Amino acid sequence: MVHEKQVIDEVSGWLRVFDDGSVDRTWTGPPEVKFMSEPVKPHDDFIDGIAVKDVVADDKYGSRLRIYLPEQNGGSIDKLPVVVHFHGGGFCISQADWFMYYTVYTRLARVANAIIVSVFLPLAPEHRLPAACDSGFASLLYLRDLSRQKINEPWLSNFADFNRVFLIGDSSGGNIVHQVAARAGEEDLSPMKLAGAIPIHPGFVRSKRSKSELEQEQTPFLTLDMVDKFLGFALPIGSNKDHPITCPMGDAAPAVEELKLPPYLYCVADNDLIKDTEMEFYEALKKAKKDVELCISYGVGHSFYLNKIAVEMDPVTGSATEKLFEAIAEFISKH
Repeated sequence: MVHEKQVIDEVSGWLRVFDDGSVDRTWTGPPEVKFMSEPVKPHDDFIDGIAVKDVVADDKYGSRLRIYLPEQNGGSIDKLPVVVHFHGGGFCISQADWFMYYTVYTRLARVANAIIVSVFLPLAPEHRLPAACDSGFASLLYLRDLSRQKINEPWLSNFADFNRVFLIGDSSGGNIVHQVAARAGEEDLSPMKLAGAIPIHPGFVRSKRSKSELEQEQTPFLTLDMVDKFLGFALPIGSNKDHPITCPMGDAAPAVEELKLPPYLYCVADNDLIKDTEMEFYEALKKAKKDVELCISYGVGHSFYLNKIAVEMDPVTGSATEKLFEAIAEFISKH
């Protein structure tokens, strides 16, 4: 008799976990937004000024990276800053080639005139933390090997300014930004230089609900159910939200004062469900006298700029997105 596997847990529309340990990430929410999670194929030709290709950064482990290269005017070969991107999704869903990331990071590549390197991260619960952080740090070591000319990747070897490497990440990707930046402070990256880090709406929380979690409006991009279940799937067995990866301002985390960090552009949305704990970490950075600049987006919620429909249809979201991109571009230009 064939056993029919049963769903033992799910996260609204995004993910179902079965009793045999398998996971289904087929989108089952409103069909009109499904296009945002569809993969976009790479293209060597320049479309709207950006070419895209996928590379395998590590033959041993099969780590994949998506590279966005801006077209250079007049055929000149300018060295461009490199922005390493870690996608969000609560460590459990989404991919670097999703349409919503393609839309955002082709735009950032144009606005900032920078090469974007987006990492395909291992997902939980199949790959619990710190797997995604390890993969993110490995991508930085790959760039270091390129800067040392130990390996070659034409787009990066020819066009990248390895003195100006930045980290950026959305939501849980913001957690990875901080973890990778902290680890980089203990590593010899020369001749490459980590010039800055940009956590955007990082998933910093505590096991006890914050005031904003209890009072702010939940959105399709972040609900309390998503916070609880995704982190339950992602954190090491036996851990809770006070784990250093999700609570870097907590007692279990290394003291912020002792971390060697690059300059931070710390991005928060004032309607974000987890705004209070995000701001708690910002205050910890300031108290530790770290080089940190705060960028607050008003009238919008968690990961608002990823919602292409709202960006195009809602003036508040559209304006906040433009301002966020301008702030990121300015931060990159001055570091």
